[in-house]
Amino acid sequence: MSQNRSHAVMAQRAEPHDSLDDFPSPPWSVRALCEHGLPMNLFPHNLRALSVWEPAANRGYMVAPLREYFGSVRASDVHDYGAGFEVLDFLMPIRPAELPDMVITNPPFRLATAFVRRAMSVARLGCAMLVRGTWMETLERYELFQEIPPSLIAQFAERVPMVKGRLDRKASTATAYAWVIFLHGQTDTRWRHIPPCRKTLERASDWPADEVAA
Repeated sequence: MSQNRSHAVMAQRAEPHDSLDDFPSPPWSVRALCEHGLPMNLFPHNLRALSVWEPAANRGYMVAPLREYFGSVRASDVHDYGAGFEVLDFLMPIRPAELPDMVITNPPFRLATAFVRRAMSVARLGCAMLVRGTWMETLERYELFQEIPPSLIAQFAERVPMVKGRLDRKASTATAYAWVIFLHGQTDTRWRHIPPCRKTLERASDWPADEVAA
């Protein structure tokens, strides 16, 4: 029997070193952070009063749901995907004119540790990173967590399918994802499940028109 090597079932994905790591986030996964992830951490803030910077904005699939919850959302990316966002390398050591309350993003996998350090240096409250479950492994993450302990690891109980270069409503995956939340002043790491919520949080308008019509 031949081994199935499709991206739908592989638990790992390999990207070239110079890849843009273009795996757009389904909007419902962002709503899950706002509805479940942040409240799990006893986040004592009214989201509508807060500002967010999304520095890997891609085509805006995360930006749109963030704007449903937060008062203001700045969107930028190192590459111009045609969405009209600011083209900016988030990792450049330039202090923004206005500090955001939170940095929330799906960072390039190989740069996620650097994204956390940069985010915590510019965000007034902290950051939330959507990462693969395997991101918690390795000596690099051990050292990061010793330096900047997460406040919450919020593991999705259901899969969050992502495919390269597009949103795909029918995609499947063997890759597990979690929101890892870092907050200044909170160093006692909690681990929680984000309950199954895709059916209640996704909307037909989240998907490209051809996906909805299919």
